[in-house]
Amino acid sequence: MPPATGDRIVIKLDELLHQRRMTLTELAERVDITLANLSILKTGKAKAIRFSTLEAICAVLDCQPGDLIGYQPD
Repeated sequence: MPPATGDRIVIKLDELLHQRRMTLTELAERVDITLANLSILKTGKAKAIRFSTLEAICAVLDCQPGDLIGYQPD
């Protein structure tokens, strides 16, 4: 999903989940976060993410924060 107008931070969770053949529900269970909150992150509507959540997602997906979050300049 492309970022909304003016949004420069891009969440690449869909790509990582697809590469790992994992569902959003499975990730939510393994990270111990609600599916609703993970969906907000996935769609790029989140305004913040806790480092502990980011760390847990990276541990489960075996990735670096930069694999999950990107910056898209104007």
